[in-house]
Amino acid sequence: MTGPLEGIRVLDVSTILAGPLVAQILGDFGADVVKIEHPTKPDGMRGHGLDKDGHPLWWTMVSRNKRGLTLNLGNPDGAEVFKRLVADVDVVVENFRPGTFERWGLGYDVLSALNPGLILLRVTGFGQTGPYSTRPAFGTLVESMSGFAHLTGEADGPPTLPAFGLADSLAGIAGSSAVSMALVHRHKTGRGQEIDLDLLSPIMTAVGPGVIYADQLGIDQERTGNRSSNNAPRNLYRTKDGHWLAISTSANSIAERVLRLVGHPEVLDEPWFATGRQRAAHADLLDDYVGGWIGERTRDEVIAAFEDAGAAVAPVYKPSELLDDPQVTAIEMVTTVEDEDLGPVRMQNVMWRMGESPGSIRHTGRAHGADTDEILAESGYSAEEIARLREVGAV
Repeated sequence: MTGPLEGIRVLDVSTILAGPLVAQILGDFGADVVKIEHPTKPDGMRGHGLDKDGHPLWWTMVSRNKRGLTLNLGNPDGAEVFKRLVADVDVVVENFRPGTFERWGLGYDVLSALNPGLILLRVTGFGQTGPYSTRPAFGTLVESMSGFAHLTGEADGPPTLPAFGLADSLAGIAGSSAVSMALVHRHKTGRGQEIDLDLLSPIMTAVGPGVIYADQLGIDQERTGNRSSNNAPRNLYRTKDGHWLAISTSANSIAERVLRLVGHPEVLDEPWFATGRQRAAHADLLDDYVGGWIGERTRDEVIAAFEDAGAAVAPVYKPSELLDDPQVTAIEMVTTVEDEDLGPVRMQNVMWRMGESPGSIRHTGRAHGADTDEILAESGYSAEEIARLREVGAV
């Protein structure tokens, strides 16, 4: 087996990140994923990020385990090809604006009539219905609306957006879970379903209890920088040799170990030390104790001392340091994959390790339309029919 989803067939007609990440995860765990791109307007993800010798590196990762097919869904012949493919697949992932599939004659009513077991995952910024449903949206916009930007940054500074595709990535992981649930439902009932996934909901969940605080207490959480309103000491601290370390003391026992380690066991007897929220009100004092102690030692010395004391600490890594971390190496969080153009490349491995049906990376992202003829032939198209479809711009 190549994973628990071996035998599941997926058509990925989404672009940029959230939808393609859903399909990547499904492919990582064994699904046969066909990445569909417009014949002359490939997925914009190919142009995101850095490249090496003209080969896009992010694409190499996010399109791994996918075969490539070019198909113009807005072309009537292309739409007919898509319907023929849909009749024999399990999942379709799309992220066009609401109404686009329907305009092409590919609404769920049409597709499910051809394949009652079909699962259609529809990824949009704000969902399929509602006053914002037709608005163009990207992760940046929902990172702003979700409360994430409001809570991120220094207390006296502006809201801060992430420097990476946070909302899209969270939605991608959530979407793979939604598809898995739909596959279980189909196993029980024989019926497929339409899934409406917006980018905003997953990151709203990740941001935490802000909504219920606003509803029940009438308050909005405020930015606290690298501190937390729930525990202290919790911050980034600079070492003697110029590195940064992160410390969190969500558990009271960890907070006690940290303060003993840095030479201030007396604060353990203070009434306010009993809970994380009370400690957070005394963050200036605790940061002074912890930061002063760390500032007199090197990163390696601090980490060794924290490990001996059973306290929690982690370095602030650059990606190059993460590549060689012993824990990352030991459980293969990063793996090496052979690429046709780049040779061996290292990238993030599958996200969880399953004892009986592990996932795998079988190949990196493919060239535009690399497998078009093969995939169409599998669906019964002759070489002459494929040539005609090319002539009319359908593939």
